[in-house]
Amino acid sequence: MQRVFDFVVALTVNACLLPLMAIIAAIVMLQDRGPALYAALRVGKDGRLIRVLKFRTMVQDAEKLGPAITATGDPRVTRFGKFLRKTKLDELPQFMNVLKGDMSLVGPRPEDPRYVAAYTVEQRKLLSVRPGITSPASLEYRDEESQLAGDGWEERYLREILPSKLSMEAAYQQKRTLLTDIGILLKTAGLGLKK
Repeated sequence: MQRVFDFVVALTVNACLLPLMAIIAAIVMLQDRGPALYAALRVGKDGRLIRVLKFRTMVQDAEKLGPAITATGDPRVTRFGKFLRKTKLDELPQFMNVLKGDMSLVGPRPEDPRYVAAYTVEQRKLLSVRPGITSPASLEYRDEESQLAGDGWEERYLREILPSKLSMEAAYQQKRTLLTDIGILLKTAGLGLKK
């Protein structure tokens, strides 16, 4: 049932937002003549590596110029990229990941392999479900980038923020239903409309 729901919603969103996504793609390509999409390597269900699609918000080859997580004031982020990140419009292409079956609408956010390598045995249990576009932790930490400022931000992410997010995700998985997923989706949409 979950997969059918994911597929129908993702198909509908892709169809309805295609004109908007085409405009965003054109602007991204025009700003520096680079590709519109960025395929981030992340860990998916059962530890399988997947390519999570996003509109590119950074300069080309940004992954070679800095860390996998973006902190406040990262110079690699483009002007239009800042707008896309703030509004979360950069994540619209992930509905294609949902259609493909790599992701779900709601689920733990897919993480960089380097950070998954640091998961505890308990945290690795989250890899038994499909990662999602949104989740309780992504709502709670929607301004995560602003919390990652100053020296030692990556260590703070690994020591404080990531364990907190994973704990929230694990708690949600224990009580998750289709109705609670719809609630998370509505909250996410509501926050997006407020931007």
